[in-house]
Amino acid sequence: MSLVSEYNAEWPVWFERIRDVIAEKLGAACLAIEHVGSTAVPAMVAKPIIDLDVVIEPYRFEDVRGVLGELGYRHEGNLGIPEREAFKLDGAGSAAGLPPRHLYLCPRESAELKRHLAFRDFLRTHPEWASRLSELKRSLSDRHGDDREAYMAGKDALVREITALAMEEASGTETA
Repeated sequence: MSLVSEYNAEWPVWFERIRDVIAEKLGAACLAIEHVGSTAVPAMVAKPIIDLDVVIEPYRFEDVRGVLGELGYRHEGNLGIPEREAFKLDGAGSAAGLPPRHLYLCPRESAELKRHLAFRDFLRTHPEWASRLSELKRSLSDRHGDDREAYMAGKDALVREITALAMEEASGTETA
């Protein structure tokens, strides 16, 4: 079994369906809902799981957590990544017919949000890097099957390199 799939033009549609349900429930407590990760990059190979960053004012966390709970999301903590709170959809919530997803709650000035957006935007505007990462993902998936840990470890160095380039570009600085 392969961990990754070739790009699916339905991924942005899936994101919109998920976003609309969440945005309707959160209302003004939500500043934005961003499609991040590889499924947000046209032509990119990805695990067919939609990654969403729900952007809020920090003081709204408890309110938003409660509404997400009503939608079937369970708070998982930050999973070791500051300024980003992970939520997992429980079995009852996943029965709504919406595709698999990872949902993260990020304060609007979060460093992690900035990294997610920079990474996505960089890959959207630099297809050579998206292609390079896609090739690596295919290779790792073929080599490791459904071993997620080996797959993640194998792509870590390239993801860090791309993230560094993306952050430099987003901040308007260049390395010598």
